[in-house]
Amino acid sequence: MLAKRASLAELAGEQWDLIVIGGGITGAGVLLEAARQGRKALLLEQQDFAWGTSSRSSKMVHGGLRYIAQGEVRLTRDALRERERLLRDLPGLVERAQYLFPLRDGRFPGRWPMTAVLSLYDFLAGIRDHRFVPRAEVLMRVPGLDTAGLNGAMSYTDALTDDCRLVVRCLLEAARHGGRSLNYARATAIRTENGRTENGRTENGRTDNGRARVDVTDLESGDSLTLSAGAVINATGAWANRLGGAGQRIRPLRGSHLFVDPARLPVADCLTLINPRDDRPVFVFPWEGVTCIGTTDLDHGDSLDQEARASGAEVDYLLELINGQFPKVNLGREDILSTMAGVRPVIASGDGKDPSKERRDHAVWEENGVVTVSGGKLTTFRLIALDALCAAGLLGPREARRARRSNAPLFRPLPDAPEQVDQFLHGVQDDEALLRWVLSHEAVVHLDDLLLRRTRLGLLRRDGGAGLAERLRALTGELLGWDAARWEQEWARYEEIRERFYGVPPADRDRAAA
Repeated sequence: MLAKRASLAELAGEQWDLIVIGGGITGAGVLLEAARQGRKALLLEQQDFAWGTSSRSSKMVHGGLRYIAQGEVRLTRDALRERERLLRDLPGLVERAQYLFPLRDGRFPGRWPMTAVLSLYDFLAGIRDHRFVPRAEVLMRVPGLDTAGLNGAMSYTDALTDDCRLVVRCLLEAARHGGRSLNYARATAIRTENGRTENGRTENGRTDNGRARVDVTDLESGDSLTLSAGAVINATGAWANRLGGAGQRIRPLRGSHLFVDPARLPVADCLTLINPRDDRPVFVFPWEGVTCIGTTDLDHGDSLDQEARASGAEVDYLLELINGQFPKVNLGREDILSTMAGVRPVIASGDGKDPSKERRDHAVWEENGVVTVSGGKLTTFRLIALDALCAAGLLGPREARRARRSNAPLFRPLPDAPEQVDQFLHGVQDDEALLRWVLSHEAVVHLDDLLLRRTRLGLLRRDGGAGLAERLRALTGELLGWDAARWEQEWARYEEIRERFYGVPPADRDRAAA
């Protein structure tokens, strides 16, 4: 498991086949596939696992209907096939959900264009579950929906997950195969023969003995050491430009979400709504006991070294949509339990196009001996990992093709874990057995790791989990050895993070499209 956090001295004594830098879903997928192939692999993450994009996505394992409209049929096909695999392999963590796309008079697309698109969508997935839903049934299933011009809806299915739990699940599975992971470990340089990645190189960019060297600082202990590996894969997502060379290939795009009290906006299905301000789709769906609304899509200009946060304008944009689609709800900031913003690592087209029209495919490139992989979708993490391992020379083309076609299960049940670990979407997140497992087996270093990522209690509860403080104080003391001073330090750190980055920003006077 991930339980005991290794020291750099321990890791430096190993000869690694591969070091993966970046602990989001892409890095976790690379580690898992490398470990499954029998490689001695280590993952390093400068913050907590899934700290960046992979704990702040739209929680959807989907093919992407709009990608078909953009002509990305292959991306959609691959995503849908991977969706079906994950539904099979991780029931309880990835689950099929019913979606409704309301159809209104005079609004594109209408019933028949949507029927054509959904027929192709189902065909690519190898299923058939779309249908037209009459107006009366829509209003019964979605009480309070605006009736103006409503003539029905198209129904189809995709899937929901907990993205952070999916990352952790990949790391746990990789550990079963011998993969190692270390959070709060920053790679400060990747050295080739002359000691720097940005200057001269030998064949394959390696040091003269054929191995790359990675300088690493443990941000908890302050120790710094150099690790050696046969290959290095940079899977740092939006941070890829820093280690990946080749200029500014990544366009960081921010997407923000609101979590609201389900008593104020109860939904049983996932709704795909079109915001009339910019014709962008926004999803409204039930998730882990709350209602989630999102997302926005705009360039992220803030520093990547601090957590992303929703702006007042983004909150206004999403509330405006809801109050337009549900005219009697009058949803306000007081109904928001928390917000969440993530930065998507989108491969830039270079032509300054609308953020929502940028391609969502991934890219792999090599610069000075470092293979970088970025972009892509949560759903296709396994395929992205195989492409990265091929580029690093750790997987041959024939092996990669065989792996892409393989239908072998990627995950096996965790034998000693509480049921809620694999059945997380149905679990009670403050259950004693679950909390004990997470604290004992999932490399929790800080309280925010526990309340914002290993569980979502900090997002789902209006008090941010304050009602659990005494229980958590006792558990962290027993299982992590925290004394009273450490607990007070961790609670203060957590409260500051939650308020600053997951709280509700005030209204923005400069109303901007999001």
